[in-house]
Amino acid sequence: MSIRNLDRMFHPASVAVIGASNRERSVGRVLSRNLLSGGFEGPVLPVNPHATAIGATLAYPDVDSLPFAPDLAVICTPPETVPGIVDTLGRRGTKAAVVITAGFSETRSEEGRRLTQAILDAGRPHLMRIVGPNCVGILVPGIGLNASFAHMQPKSGDIAFVSQSGAVVTAVLDWATHRGIGFSHLVSLGNMADVDFGDMLDFLLADSKTRAILLYVESITHAPKFMSAARAAARAKPVIVVKSGRTAAAARAAASHTGALAGSDAVYDAAFRRAGMLRVFSMDELFDAVESLAYGPRIVGDRLAIVSNGGGIGVLATEALSDAGGTLATLTPETIGRLDACLPATWSRGNPVDIIGDAPGSRYAEAVAAVLENPGTDAVLVLNCPTAIADSREAARATLDVVRGAGAKRPRPPVLTSWLGDGAAAEARRMFAEARIPSYETPEQAVRGFMHLVRYRRHQTLLMETPQPLHEWTAPAVEAARAVLGAVAAEGREMLTEPEADQVLEAYGIPVVRTLTAATPAEAGRAAGRIGGPVALKILSRAISHKSDVGGVRLGLEGDAAVKAAAEAMLATVAERSGGATVDGFTVQEMAAMPHAHELIVGVHRDPVFGPTILFGKGGVEVEVVRDSAIALPPLNSVLAQDLIGQTRVHDLLRGYRDRPAADLEAIQRVLERVGQLALDLPEIAELDINPLLAGASGAMALDARIRVAPAVDAAPPAIRPYPGHLAHQAVLEDGSTVSVRPIRPEDEPGIAGMLARSSQEDLRLRFFAPIRQLSHESAARLTQIDYGREMAFVAVEDGELLGVSRLAEDPEGETAEFAVLVRTDRQKRGLGERLMSDLIGYARDRGIAVLHGTVMTENRRMLALCEKLGFERRLVPDDPGIAELRLRLGTPPAGGR
Repeated sequence: MSIRNLDRMFHPASVAVIGASNRERSVGRVLSRNLLSGGFEGPVLPVNPHATAIGATLAYPDVDSLPFAPDLAVICTPPETVPGIVDTLGRRGTKAAVVITAGFSETRSEEGRRLTQAILDAGRPHLMRIVGPNCVGILVPGIGLNASFAHMQPKSGDIAFVSQSGAVVTAVLDWATHRGIGFSHLVSLGNMADVDFGDMLDFLLADSKTRAILLYVESITHAPKFMSAARAAARAKPVIVVKSGRTAAAARAAASHTGALAGSDAVYDAAFRRAGMLRVFSMDELFDAVESLAYGPRIVGDRLAIVSNGGGIGVLATEALSDAGGTLATLTPETIGRLDACLPATWSRGNPVDIIGDAPGSRYAEAVAAVLENPGTDAVLVLNCPTAIADSREAARATLDVVRGAGAKRPRPPVLTSWLGDGAAAEARRMFAEARIPSYETPEQAVRGFMHLVRYRRHQTLLMETPQPLHEWTAPAVEAARAVLGAVAAEGREMLTEPEADQVLEAYGIPVVRTLTAATPAEAGRAAGRIGGPVALKILSRAISHKSDVGGVRLGLEGDAAVKAAAEAMLATVAERSGGATVDGFTVQEMAAMPHAHELIVGVHRDPVFGPTILFGKGGVEVEVVRDSAIALPPLNSVLAQDLIGQTRVHDLLRGYRDRPAADLEAIQRVLERVGQLALDLPEIAELDINPLLAGASGAMALDARIRVAPAVDAAPPAIRPYPGHLAHQAVLEDGSTVSVRPIRPEDEPGIAGMLARSSQEDLRLRFFAPIRQLSHESAARLTQIDYGREMAFVAVEDGELLGVSRLAEDPEGETAEFAVLVRTDRQKRGLGERLMSDLIGYARDRGIAVLHGTVMTENRRMLALCEKLGFERRLVPDDPGIAELRLRLGTPPAGGR
């Protein structure tokens, strides 16, 4: 389920309070008072078997006695009574409930889990949505709905705050009320037995009164649903998240370096980044971020110009900027000349622009105007500290006048402000707030706000980047890899030997070093002779994971005798250091000839919430000491792989320095993409280490690999739905020609642009309902970078060119979907449109979608005829006879939605 009946939850016509009370300081009393006094215009129906009235409002003894079924019920009765109450409400027709009561799954007891499931079982037949249990409640200030036991009424606004913690909701309410911050929704999710973050993100995405969404997250349930909803919401409005528990260590000991490095908080961070959300680390920072993102337009870089009437506060801002990874904008000679003409001779002649403490409003205006027009400026921070010889309010008014004027002439960099102190500064901050210009109490907060803009831009840009075309390489031999894993599992082992791990990597086209196995020291010597040249000798043991820790690795050995002697010595060393662990033999590897190569690590870890994760960073034996790594969620493409590499410090080294050449970044990128595919194809792999992955100017090669397997049934599914390649097929058209039909890929953005360029303006007008010459990059990216969990688009490809596309977008319940189709003008009349629509209809039917619908201009006779042929029903839109609505009934959706 998703947003089904959440309109009854957050826009009810009537509310019942089950467990209402007159007893002071009771939850039932506070709930009743908040609902009755909050300004809610619908009827409030208290239920209490022992009271005639709650306050001055008539009470009812039980749910069956209510005069009608309320849209929303708020329940605060003992936990054992809740399932029965939910069942009774559902039978009467109530569609939403908030369960305040605690004593359920949060107790971690069998009885608590049983009661939680009983609530869900009671509500499911009636499609009732439930917030909680164990929550503070919900508040919708715009309609006066306060269905909570919060201690104050919030102001109405356009920010939604959703939290697992009820205590955080009340703390934020208190904090925000005293600062004049209002909300569209305040929601305490509690245990999230039913309604969770994914549901709320879908609902708030569609809510026109919500401008920004704030989340306080302790844990995520149903990660695929969360990621799908989060990516959709973050494309449309700022989504800012605080995640608690970020310093918690991994819950279990890991058999691989990847497992040790991939702590749960790092995975959450990767998920938030992939979704395009902005993560912050405190409540103060949360609302600073809202102010920055909601007021400030998007920026194009991280170069900040600072204008200040005090050198000290300018230095503080500069230091904060450097610490946060930002950059001071460089002032051009022309800008410096312009500032020379309007500022005292003692000005700083650089950035920060110190306009001196006696600066009147006119000096502020001239300086701010100059840096706004400086070509290297991405944003401007204007600072003011109070002095006895200048008016802070005058400086604020002058700054406002310049900002308004600059905005009227052309797009301008965003302006952020920080007026220090109280008194006149407070009045200046009020003026900026009314003009929707971000304003902060300190320079450090202002810089942090600027960096929120920078980080948010980076995340949003990542969502819209067009990857390079897929690398042409042989499809992975998935069955061959699975055969290796199956043989290991059949023997009851968890760890693959190094040769077995190499076979899995080779199946996915990941280069590995030539390796031979040997059972005895003598065989190891002979293997070295067959390889020739220097070799690496390693112990082969199913009982030893980290070979170097027990003296099981020797490098650069030459000659049969040297290898045989090293193997004999290694047996004694390993026996002593490993406590007598079983040794199965040796591996003899060719020493890779890669001058100036870097040792990297690439790994896979199965997170219990988000499923497979990919780790990249600085490798080698000191990997867990250096801890220079980053994590991403698969699948990866060229853009995402580049971003993952760029998050690490070793990235700077890989680009080359002094006399050391740059490493082949594309080769590293290909390894990451293939490891990402491996992680999706083989859920049996619980952990994988390639350490080191040797990377130099001539490519990348896995020198050592470690893989641990576990039953695939225990693995969490991927948080992001992978590319549905199994839907690709060949289609024969009416003229006998064959085209490839497959799901759309992000790499198809240039193909979409080419298809539109080869389509007539008339065809484009009929498809888009308006004249169109070309799509912006953002629009084209949105059409090609789809969420395969809630959207689908099929493209027809011939000789590498896109000929047509059909697409559908599901509603949040998965019951209906809207369709659209376009065929390139010069490729029409071949039956391509019918082929694409038929594929779309088949896909929708397989998904369990009940109705496929769309709108078509009545003058688009070819499309209307095609839809009639395919069985669509047609009706005219009453208020627009030029538009026809088309509907195709496919069947009955699954009970309770999907």
